[in-house]
Amino acid sequence: MSSACAPFPAVPASSQVPVGEAPLGALVCPEPQERPDLWPTTAQRTSVGELALGGLRVSEILDQAPSPVFVLDRCDLRGRAATWSAAMAEEFWPGYGMSGGEAFYAAKAFLSTGVGRVFLEEGMGIDTASRGELAVGLDALRAVEGDGSVTAARRLGLHGNGKTQEEVSAAVYHRVGHLVIDSPEEVGYAVAAVRHWRESGHYGPRERGGVMVRLTTGIHAGGHDYVSTAHEDQKFGLSVSSGEALRVVEAVAATEELELVGLHSHIGSQIMDLAGFRQAVAVVLRLRHEVAASTGVLCPEVDLGGGYGIAYTGNDPVAPSPAVVARTLAQAVRQTCAEMGDSIPRVSVEPGRSVIGPAMVTLYTVTGTKRVELEAGTSRLYVSVDGGMSDNIRPALYGSAYTALLASRLPEPGAGLVRSRVVGKHCESGDVVVRDVDLPADIRVGDVLAVPATGAYGRSMASSYNLFTRPGVAWVEGGRQGWVLRPETLEDLRGLEGDL
Repeated sequence: MSSACAPFPAVPASSQVPVGEAPLGALVCPEPQERPDLWPTTAQRTSVGELALGGLRVSEILDQAPSPVFVLDRCDLRGRAATWSAAMAEEFWPGYGMSGGEAFYAAKAFLSTGVGRVFLEEGMGIDTASRGELAVGLDALRAVEGDGSVTAARRLGLHGNGKTQEEVSAAVYHRVGHLVIDSPEEVGYAVAAVRHWRESGHYGPRERGGVMVRLTTGIHAGGHDYVSTAHEDQKFGLSVSSGEALRVVEAVAATEELELVGLHSHIGSQIMDLAGFRQAVAVVLRLRHEVAASTGVLCPEVDLGGGYGIAYTGNDPVAPSPAVVARTLAQAVRQTCAEMGDSIPRVSVEPGRSVIGPAMVTLYTVTGTKRVELEAGTSRLYVSVDGGMSDNIRPALYGSAYTALLASRLPEPGAGLVRSRVVGKHCESGDVVVRDVDLPADIRVGDVLAVPATGAYGRSMASSYNLFTRPGVAWVEGGRQGWVLRPETLEDLRGLEGDL
């Protein structure tokens, strides 16, 4: 490992965070939103109740990084990455009769060059889904391994539906380790790319391009229909049940330009129950056996995708640890290969949310409060903050639940708690940050709220709706801080203007 940030086990809900001035939850009644596994491992309260992350109080962080701001605990992130790498390496160790295993970080959750460097340094690869993500992944790879690495980018992948000829050609040029075919047309794109790079001299005259084929396994898993990706009626992959997957795999195997290196599966996102992954293993490996019988090629690798969930609120279950995930997959692979009489392939996975999600917290400043009377004599306190759906679209898009806590101080004695809704400042009634949370009744303008587990699909899905500038992402570690991504400015927005 490249730093003193050690891998860590899964944190059960009853655990305490590492000892600091005071563990999170020690100085107030430990409400569900202070459950330690929702937060980075360095989260703690100061003696006056102020939240600290990475050895810095939120007031210190905001002095240098104005709200709203995403705060990445760099040591926490490094530990999570190292833990995934270690879990896959151990459970798929050849000494156990396996063929090796590795984890590729799913860059769609959030990517920058610096974050990519952390993953590569801790033994992970990077899985990308666009030309932009691939470019940033290559920048990170170059920073870690040098210029020569970017034309032998085995530690990078490119997948996604609807890839263009240009995107496939770029992946072939860089020799990415996982170029995942998602449609029949992409076979032709890959063949054309290999021919082009052979003619240019970049490829050897008989050099082939390695590809994987993404399967639709028919298994429904995930927290929302928009993130369930392996049932039949959706845009990703090639159906196993219809025979389309086998036809495309056979087409790849029949070409002189391509090498069939593996099969790929991704069944969904925010999955807490591993049963679906066990079912997917069986489908993928049975097709692998069928492919070998049809083409003579026993794929040396399978990629079982990602989608491993995390806890967002105190009502969520504790997520399965990387060790549990890796062990579950290893057992399923070993069992199915034994049933098929096949050798065991190399296995890779693609965690994204489960690595970056809990490592990041969003800090907002309260800009106003409003008590609304409801039916039956009840009421709700609306708490407005200086961000909203432009920095976290997930509550509006998916109905995703988050929680929040007062981060800048303790409540006044006897203040009590009030049912609250944290809302943003956009021109949408659906601009909700946290739908239901108990906050101190004395919450007021200028207070800082912290929302945990915002590392995945927060900044990466951010927008400039209402011409908001997108927040920056600050890193903290050991009492220091800097920028992962600086905040956008109005000058950035004006710089896009044309000549109309």
